[in-house]
Amino acid sequence: MELKPLHDRIVIEAAAKEEKTASGILLPDNAQEKPQKGHVLAVGPGKRLDSGKIATIDVKVGDTVLYGKYSGTEVTVKGKDYIILRAEDILAVLEGAKEMAGAR
Repeated sequence: MELKPLHDRIVIEAAAKEEKTASGILLPDNAQEKPQKGHVLAVGPGKRLDSGKIATIDVKVGDTVLYGKYSGTEVTVKGKDYIILRAEDILAVLEGAKEMAGAR
């Protein structure tokens, strides 16, 4: 991983956009919704508290997570798109989730 997140930040590879509806209708690019699910690629050490201790982060590399629709910052590194967000922007971890398409 070329990105090393700092503090309580997490690097996510977003899931692929849905290209067709459940009934099979193909969606053009401008009608596809921004994904809210992703694969955790890197996790920072945690947020430093006022006491000086480091608060641990509840997600780990390899987790599939749900995050807010407009959370994080999108970045491109060597042609690959990533999202960097704070641990507090993670809404849930999908337990027992199958490997996402395109995830490592």
